[in-house]
Amino acid sequence: MNFKLHAENKQHAFDSFCKTVLRNDVRDYYDQVKRSRGKEISFSELSTHELDQLYTTDKYFATEQTFDVLGRNIIVYDETIASALRTLPEQNRDIILLYYFLELSDGEIGRKLSMIRSTVQYKRASALQQLKKIMEEKVTNE
Repeated sequence: MNFKLHAENKQHAFDSFCKTVLRNDVRDYYDQVKRSRGKEISFSELSTHELDQLYTTDKYFATEQTFDVLGRNIIVYDETIASALRTLPEQNRDIILLYYFLELSDGEIGRKLSMIRSTVQYKRASALQQLKKIMEEKVTNE
């Protein structure tokens, strides 16, 4: 009879141990889920701006136009902008490309093109007006 009682005690101790292990595993799992929720966010909760940053677009087959300005190649991927730039006189196109694509100041452009800063500023403003007119005509024709 002592043997039977000893076996039952062992069984109860093992059952208790298993329940404790399972309870602790469940508690650890819920703690981990809680920590993850604090660090993670659902895609449905992201703003449009944040969603736009989560992907990239391959440009292998995109139409790209290359413009040579002072020995540097400037690539323009938008066909509408590239075609509008091609209609500008070369010097005005160079000024626009240097200012907006290479982010040079009017003074830096003037030094590179041997012009005074105010002339560069004037030519850039007039080129922008020409581009605006070309782009508006293109939009109204489509």
